[in-house]
Amino acid sequence: MLEAGLKYTVKIKVEEKDTAKEVGSGTLAVLATPKMIALMEEAAYKCIGAELENGSTSVGTLMNVKHLSATPVGMEVTATAEVIEVDGRRVVFKVEAYDEAGIIGQGEHERFIVFEEKFLSKTYSKLTK
Repeated sequence: MLEAGLKYTVKIKVEEKDTAKEVGSGTLAVLATPKMIALMEEAAYKCIGAELENGSTSVGTLMNVKHLSATPVGMEVTATAEVIEVDGRRVVFKVEAYDEAGIIGQGEHERFIVFEEKFLSKTYSKLTK
């Protein structure tokens, strides 16, 4: 059942491909903010995935996070998403990311539950306009 309190955690070891320099979000060889955000989103969609009915998924609609501390290549990063609100098809998460030295990011993330086929049909109809 989809409800507040559901929690999920994902981890990565930061590699060169995950750095701001490689992603194009900066010039330094530290964990890129877009990579941290993607890890938070991964934790969120996996958090609720098993609770959704067949043929549905969730899509990210809002991300409001602070990247608080840089993480060097070689460190492990853990991202956690916890459901804090369910309002119909709208699900709000508290998201956090940590490296081995402490917290590196925190904020809120919002996702909407959609029916895959209908969502993709509407999206790809843009190509015919």
